[in-house]
Amino acid sequence: MANEEPKTVPQQITMKGGDGPLSYAKNSSLQKGVVDATKGMIIHAIANNLDMDKFCSQSSSQTFRIADFGCSIGPNTIFSMQNIIQALEQKHHENNHRNSSTILECQLFFNDHSTNDFNTLFKSIPPSWPYFVAGVPGSFYRRLFPKSSIHIGHSSNALQWLSKVPQEVVDCKSPAYNDGSIYCRGIEKEVTKAYIAQFEKDMESFLNGRGEELVNGGLMVILMGGVPNGIPLSHTAIGKFYDLFGSCLLDLTNK
Repeated sequence: MANEEPKTVPQQITMKGGDGPLSYAKNSSLQKGVVDATKGMIIHAIANNLDMDKFCSQSSSQTFRIADFGCSIGPNTIFSMQNIIQALEQKHHENNHRNSSTILECQLFFNDHSTNDFNTLFKSIPPSWPYFVAGVPGSFYRRLFPKSSIHIGHSSNALQWLSKVPQEVVDCKSPAYNDGSIYCRGIEKEVTKAYIAQFEKDMESFLNGRGEELVNGGLMVILMGGVPNGIPLSHTAIGKFYDLFGSCLLDLTNK
């Protein structure tokens, strides 16, 4: 027992809370652009792939449960939920002539780490919202809901955050040691392999969890950034920013 290595809990990293000038809520316009740009795609996916007749035939009062995984503190998660609900209501209206007695109700689940600023998030929810809202703390790299309980899952600009930094990239004795950089630049082969392996493990955990939580015929919407094949991240605008930011952090630690 004395020789056992202590087990450590991965640090929960969340966006800066509050609604001040340095908060995520006031500095997430780029992420809002992604939400706006994909609104039409989400509406199209719900219109063409969600079988509302099947769900609504089960009960005269059907509750649609929608979960946003990695919601942060808003207001982007609010806009995302509004887009999904708009698409649901539009399809429900189109189907209404076939099942006019069905009442559409929506229950929204906002998920992020327990250290997320849920207080600011809930304050940003319009008081007139006719929906049922709940916060669900915990990592989305594990199960969060009962089996077959979620109709639509959503995750935007969140899955690029791995569950942990690969151990190899912080081990100075490892060939994958990421010396002098704060991110995976996409140039060093061993570093890239370590991050890819961690990403594959995390995505498998994420998809397995959602696969159990989604109802039969439900939808999962995943929005995340990427780069074209063959172009290292360090050659992109965001990569150049990371290089500059990383050099500033290294200068501070060396003082």
